[in-house]
Amino acid sequence: MHPLLAGPVRVINIGLQAFARDLAANHAPVVQVDWAPPGGDVSILEKLDSPQVEKANAEALARILSAEPVLSDVRRAGELIPALDRERLVLHAGPPIEWARMCGPLRGAICGALVFEGWAGDLAAAEALAAGGGVRFEPNHHHGAVGPMTGITTRSMPLQVVENLAHGNQAFCAINEGLGKVMRFGGNDAEVLARLAWLRDEFGPLLGRALRASPVALNPLIARGLTMGDEMHQRNVACSSLLLRMLAPRLAESVKALEFIGGNDQFFLNIAMAMGKSMLDPASGVAGSTIVTAMCRNGTDFGIRVAALGERWFTAPVEMPQGLYFPGFSAADANPDIGDSAILEAVGLGAFAMAAAPAVAGFVGAGGFQDAVGYTRAMSEIAAARNAKWSIPAIEFAGTPTGIDVRRVLETGIAPAINTGIAHRKAGIGQVGAGVARAPLACFEKALAALA
Repeated sequence: MHPLLAGPVRVINIGLQAFARDLAANHAPVVQVDWAPPGGDVSILEKLDSPQVEKANAEALARILSAEPVLSDVRRAGELIPALDRERLVLHAGPPIEWARMCGPLRGAICGALVFEGWAGDLAAAEALAAGGGVRFEPNHHHGAVGPMTGITTRSMPLQVVENLAHGNQAFCAINEGLGKVMRFGGNDAEVLARLAWLRDEFGPLLGRALRASPVALNPLIARGLTMGDEMHQRNVACSSLLLRMLAPRLAESVKALEFIGGNDQFFLNIAMAMGKSMLDPASGVAGSTIVTAMCRNGTDFGIRVAALGERWFTAPVEMPQGLYFPGFSAADANPDIGDSAILEAVGLGAFAMAAAPAVAGFVGAGGFQDAVGYTRAMSEIAAARNAKWSIPAIEFAGTPTGIDVRRVLETGIAPAINTGIAHRKAGIGQVGAGVARAPLACFEKALAALA
């Protein structure tokens, strides 16, 4: 013992970071190891540690990793989702929720959509219609779709179509509106509705014709974007630019269309979301598999789906993002996390690929380069595989961590991280910051109990 005690103190701190901070403040060398006690029922975890579950997970992962997603078309929502034409139906982000429990941005976006569709003459009439039961609400996920933030989808909106050629399924997402005052953040005034009308009447049909003539394979596009600093959730600059370069010859008849894509760094976000859903849906229904096939939030609840349990939702109260706020705003202005875009983390992008986009770590208040790498390494602890098609140069070209395993989440106590925008809690104000949110562990505990 004497030689050990005679030398300088060197500490490995496991768990609570407060101890490491105190040591660092006193100039003691310390290495912090993130750890938490395992969650969930240990007996259930042991039961699910079996060759049968491993075989089921291998099948689910094979379906996910063999996906060949292609951006192929833009069509009217009612044409792609016939239920939207049959009744006054509004699709929204996240798991199911009724009007009385909806947050401010979601209510505001719905009211704007009702005016946009001509179901209400003004916002006051729209709110009365929605509150009075004159409209039915369902999640996008129930109809093969996803949507960012509030995620509103109604009958006349143009939806981008991603086809998974390997499995023959499709997924849909609206066109990204750009930044500023937009419906996905609860915007609903004349400016917002005029932009939606232009997307419906001019831009959507033009983009659809371009894609039908030249479908875009998305795996290679994502691979290039990761080497150029994108993680596909908060940073889409590279992929948006690459897509514009590919489509420009067929969009050249409209300078406004070119300017719209060129001025919208997040244009590719919605495409990546539809891609993520098209990749994960084929894994739904694999008996015995503990792989997560969907993660989403509606501003009130967070929900997940698990392969073995098909379309069943496991929900818990959504958490507040932790991040940076735009000048003039603070956490007091923020709405809890919202949107279907967590599908990106579920497929191995976003926070799971943060090592590819260190600039994002600073933007969302997550630190610097080493912190970005740390997020990806931590997320690999709860992922069952890596996607060799999507490699990250900063971690020796390892593939992105893919396939969240419910068991690993609870064994490690590591909650999936999600890069996210932060919406104002009131409708119409828009984005007030960006940060990192965590999936509540309670969702995974409920799923684990059901899996048993």
